[in-house]
Amino acid sequence: MQKPFPSDSDGGGLSGVGWFEAVVLGLVQGLTEFIPISSSAHLRVVGEAFGWDDPGAAFTAIIQIGTELAVLLYFRTEIWRIIRQWTLALFRRELRGDPDARMGWLIIVGSLPIVVLGLLFQDDIETTLRDLRIVAISLVLFSLILFWADRVGRKQLELRDLTARSGIAFGFAQAMALIPGVSRSGGTITAGLFLGFSRAAAARYSFLLAIPAVLGSGGFQTYEALAGETEGAPIAWGPTILATVVGFAVGYVVIAWLLRYLDRGSFTPFVVYRVVLGLALLALVGAGVLDPLPPETSP
Repeated sequence: MQKPFPSDSDGGGLSGVGWFEAVVLGLVQGLTEFIPISSSAHLRVVGEAFGWDDPGAAFTAIIQIGTELAVLLYFRTEIWRIIRQWTLALFRRELRGDPDARMGWLIIVGSLPIVVLGLLFQDDIETTLRDLRIVAISLVLFSLILFWADRVGRKQLELRDLTARSGIAFGFAQAMALIPGVSRSGGTITAGLFLGFSRAAAARYSFLLAIPAVLGSGGFQTYEALAGETEGAPIAWGPTILATVVGFAVGYVVIAWLLRYLDRGSFTPFVVYRVVLGLALLALVGAGVLDPLPPETSP
């Protein structure tokens, strides 16, 4: 596909993400990370739609650190309380039933599935699963599952009702987000709704549960990028850092908006958007307008 907006880093031997692309992709990351429409899908789609080089799974994982820092800032009081009580409970038996100490263990337990599956399927995540046809099908299929969950879920449980079993269920749902198009928040929120949790409680746990996974994945990809072990061209660090900062600022605003919205709104608008986007992608790929494969995996 011809590039209507050429990358300003073309020809430099680095990842095809220039300064302008970095601002756009940072905005996209911040806007889409927390609402259930899949940030990884949008980063993949936006680059292809503009004719830019695929930013790659490493770039995606690294700039997600920015939006996760927005979570740390927004929930800083709650997160500090969880860390403090969990740590104290390791040494003081009387605190082991404390809700914040339990939440610490539930975040750890819920993070295990995505860590294990992420390591097992790392190569597929960075290559095969970035096929736009897979992205489009995931957008449509999981939007219908979210719609169903939003209709049948009892929405009566709150975070205090979390158990180890439900934490593991949340964790496996989060692991589905390794497939671009599923959505990390969408997967965990869907699981929460099926389990009977309220929209706001499911979203809140989704944000907390993502912290170890996103920071771990981003840190690992940063290490590999510095060591020159990532797929494709080396990371362009200046634009990548800029995109991370933009994602942080926009993501913070989106978190505040979404939690207020979920007090009264449903997920139907997001479901409709996902279906329309997914079907449009399939049509554009079928018509040959968009190349379904990232450049490094195209035949």
